[in-house]
Amino acid sequence: MQEKHLFEYAVIRVVPRVEREEFLNVGVILYCSSQRFLQTLFQLDNRRLSALSGDTDTEELEKRLNAFKLICIGSEEGGTIGKLPIASRFRWLTAARSTIVQTSPVHPGMCINAGETLARLYAQLVQ
Repeated sequence: MQEKHLFEYAVIRVVPRVEREEFLNVGVILYCSSQRFLQTLFQLDNRRLSALSGDTDTEELEKRLNAFKLICIGSEEGGTIGKLPIASRFRWLTAARSTIVQTSPVHPGMCINAGETLARLYAQLVQ
């Protein structure tokens, strides 16, 4: 039997009008300490987004979502946050904020393969 590993994940949401509290799930971020895994999958669906708000700056949203990816991989382009230890990067990315890009509360689980789990969660929660 393969060993199971504790992981944590959050759903990445776009909240075009924060005051209305409507959101669109656009991605998932998953952290598994024992597998040294921190990755995100996201896709911005402009058709669904325009149904919530027709005047959202999609270029700016793409930049913000790409920043999540750069921070996850610890890239130089991830800035100061991208240089932090992996657990600190996950905590920073999932911290509560009141901007157009937010995350859900963090949820735990057990997995064998963090990459496969990320793909499964993305399919279930975003697609």
